[in-house]
Amino acid sequence: MLVRRETAADVEAIRAVHAAAFAKPDGPETVPVEAALVDALRADAAWLPALSLVATDPAGHVVGHVVCTRGWVAGRPVALGLGPLGVLPQWQRRGVGSALMHAVLGAADARDEELVVLLGHPGYYPRFGFRAAIDHGVTPPVPDWGPRYFMARTLSGWDPSIRGEFAYAEPFRQL
Repeated sequence: MLVRRETAADVEAIRAVHAAAFAKPDGPETVPVEAALVDALRADAAWLPALSLVATDPAGHVVGHVVCTRGWVAGRPVALGLGPLGVLPQWQRRGVGSALMHAVLGAADARDEELVVLLGHPGYYPRFGFRAAIDHGVTPPVPDWGPRYFMARTLSGWDPSIRGEFAYAEPFRQL
């Protein structure tokens, strides 16, 4: 497996990854919101091309994707919103998601980003250093999300004075 930046040739494959990864068993013909969300993020000013990464198999086929886009804390562009993270079902539980997470966090840290925020499963993301965002003084844009699911990870550029409500890129807010 190789992890690299997304290219224009990967767009359809990325959409297919998220469609398969987030397909609902009771409605597999319905396109999951995550597939369209990546397209909307790509067209938004918050898009950061260096933080849209794909994992490929030995033949070069895209089997996973992760993206971070610009986020804001208390109106300041000092954070990233991570997601979606998707892996083709036949490649899940084989380390692809972990490789993508390590790569995107390393790339964000290399850009001197300060904070990565996500809404995700508390049984998965803490292994990458995520913990309740409120522990860092960052609150969710939707209070009902709660501290178990709304998580953050600080990076080397972290400034502990950053506090306030997190805001995702506009396409997330349209969901």
